[in-house]
Amino acid sequence: MPDFAANLSTMFTELPFLERFGAAARCGFDAVEVAFPYGVPKEQVAARLREHGLALVAINLPVGTEKEGERGIACDPERTAEFRDGVRRATDYAAAVNCRLLNCLVGARPSGATDAMIQATLVDNLRFAAQQALANSATILVEAVDTASLPGSHLRATAQAVALLDAVGARNVSLLFDVCHMHAMGETAAAMIARHRARIGHIQIAGYPDRCEPVGGEIDYDELLGFLDGIGYRGWVGCEYRPLADTETGLGWMMRHKVLTPRMPHRWGIPLHALRQSDSVGGVARRGLSDS
Repeated sequence: MPDFAANLSTMFTELPFLERFGAAARCGFDAVEVAFPYGVPKEQVAARLREHGLALVAINLPVGTEKEGERGIACDPERTAEFRDGVRRATDYAAAVNCRLLNCLVGARPSGATDAMIQATLVDNLRFAAQQALANSATILVEAVDTASLPGSHLRATAQAVALLDAVGARNVSLLFDVCHMHAMGETAAAMIARHRARIGHIQIAGYPDRCEPVGGEIDYDELLGFLDGIGYRGWVGCEYRPLADTETGLGWMMRHKVLTPRMPHRWGIPLHALRQSDSVGGVARRGLSDS
């Protein structure tokens, strides 16, 4: 089954931030993701990653003023300088903690800007971010966000996000597919992932509609995670959910799906699936003896 990354911004929040790394490792995670780590010195985060043999696979680019509810400024023509300063800050931080995926939340449509202005700003900003990320061999992700979570969300559908990738034209820009966001917009996750698999750099999951553990609710994750395995998905699956109680108690769902393999602390953020020997029969990857 897919390799899971614990989102330390939503999971293990019963613990102080720096203690969450050890808790994730003890619970069987090989990787973590963090929404906005910038309030913690990068040296401290890097030390915890080394101590617990974890990969930090994804962080978000700065999104503007979080306290005011902003969820991205990449499409705002009047805030290009602020966005690009955030990109520089993020790429510097990512290099220090060896993080290879930087997620760009596009944000809400700015008032007073035309469609052409918004599109041109967004494309130019993503090209800038992609160029900055090259120095660390990193990839910029773009994430479509549903309009209930972010009223006025500019990037709100998978097809729209894929068209944006085409317009940017950079090899190191990919799609972050958040199953909950796209389910909320009426998309069928399996169909969209199958159609755009080559453009997806990261997947995030959570239960719907409450964004809790990925069990029950409207999305059948037993089926979806099996589907990802069947099509040979080789990326990480980020667990961006808010546990109903303490995090460890709610991890029973993962034990049904997790592939138990020796922990490898120096994988440079590469999922275990990508390192396992496999061949392909009819487009479906078959694991080697190391998974038995």
